[in-house]
Amino acid sequence: MRIQDIVRRLVQLQYSRNQWDCQRGTFRFHGDSIDIYPAYEDTYIHIEITDNTVKTIERCNPLSGKSLATQKFCVIYPAKHYMTDALTYKPVFAQIQTDMETQIKKFKGNNQFIEAQRIQDRVTNDLEMIQEIGYVNGIENYSRYFDGRKPGDAPFTLFDYFDDATKGKPWLLIIDESHMTIPQIRGMYNGDRSRKQTLIDYGFRLPSALDNRPLQFDEFLRRIPQTVFVSATPDEWELSYSDGSIVEQLVRPTGLVDPMITIKPVKGQIEDLMREISIRVAKQERILVTTLTKQMAEDLTTYLKEKKYNVAYLHSNILTLKRNIILTSLRKGDVDVLIGVNLLREGLDLPEVSLVAILDADKEGFLRSTVSLIQTMGRAARHVDGTVILYADTITKSITNAIAEVKRRRAIQRAYNKKHNITPIGIQKPIREELVQDVAPLPDLQILSMTSMDKQREIKKLQLLMKKAIKNLYFEQAAEYRDRIEELHE
Repeated sequence: MRIQDIVRRLVQLQYSRNQWDCQRGTFRFHGDSIDIYPAYEDTYIHIEITDNTVKTIERCNPLSGKSLATQKFCVIYPAKHYMTDALTYKPVFAQIQTDMETQIKKFKGNNQFIEAQRIQDRVTNDLEMIQEIGYVNGIENYSRYFDGRKPGDAPFTLFDYFDDATKGKPWLLIIDESHMTIPQIRGMYNGDRSRKQTLIDYGFRLPSALDNRPLQFDEFLRRIPQTVFVSATPDEWELSYSDGSIVEQLVRPTGLVDPMITIKPVKGQIEDLMREISIRVAKQERILVTTLTKQMAEDLTTYLKEKKYNVAYLHSNILTLKRNIILTSLRKGDVDVLIGVNLLREGLDLPEVSLVAILDADKEGFLRSTVSLIQTMGRAARHVDGTVILYADTITKSITNAIAEVKRRRAIQRAYNKKHNITPIGIQKPIREELVQDVAPLPDLQILSMTSMDKQREIKKLQLLMKKAIKNLYFEQAAEYRDRIEELHE
């Protein structure tokens, strides 16, 4: 086997050549060796070839290049999800071109000549790319042709994979946070169709693009096997679909019970909130505050900072890693109060939080629905003295239902603790160190005005920073230091 044969086949599998940077879905070769980084692996494969014969196959660490294991053979799967078979090109291309002509005729009949030209150019260019390299950006919009499906047929999904992999044996599907997941599944089809219909109407895509879609909700229900819906606040649909097969898990191993709930008037809510914050800060406890809008959260954050409170603001524009840094700061005590809109619900486990304050709790809407209120209240259930304050002038149906449910759970939990002589204890959860630390950007230097001594001093400083960055595996930052050093050397 020659290197050229391997390279040719890798290109057919949508791998690209990259001699310098070892990334997933790439390969590189030097002389009689080739490195292949599979798109689905954390390691790369090193192959040595002598006299057109494979001598060694090693799995290596991409960072150090050290051999981890020697293999007798390896299987390389495609680098992309969408692969085409050249043997199907002739009939598939013919059908695509027929549909294109139909769409062009329709556009011209409606005097949409720009759209007609647009779809002709798009489809013609796409087919040329597929013919040459077997792939084009957006090839999934032609998936119906390559799959052999009829218009309107459901696409292939992971359900088909599981049915095939289990060979007809029953398997279990678990849907976590089902009160959020099920509505998303229900709305995916219509949302996808609405977006693509616009592309079709303006000549950017053929109507076949509609068949590259999520499952409709009834299609989803026909395919799911035995299913467990997991939620602290199941919606009406899950409860009715489960047909009475409901298991409640209300008792916690720590004996903690759901929080106490207090309702206070909206008038003077900020002044009252500050008093409650001061009480918790004195006890070295933390506070979560939810507002209705982003602007309200920003204004409240600014106001509390002016009053010398340690406050942070969590919003949807913050990147995931930065979000974790803010949450860690809250747990460490660098921040006492965390303010947000809709980010203080599912998935936040903050044992130090003893107070959750919900501003404008009587404003009905999805942020103040029964489910949202119960989820938000639950953020205080990790603390022995967990308390929730609802600032509301009107007791809405959502508030009534949420309080009734929390009281019901609390009664069951307290009765269990009393029966088994359990004293609630707070959760002991370690605070993990940050994975990524903030790195200050490099300052702009007036190189032309710097003396030789200034440059040498700056170079030494940057070299130390570069070595430190490399040691901490911050390679992108190290590359910036390197580039700045080269600028100073010029």
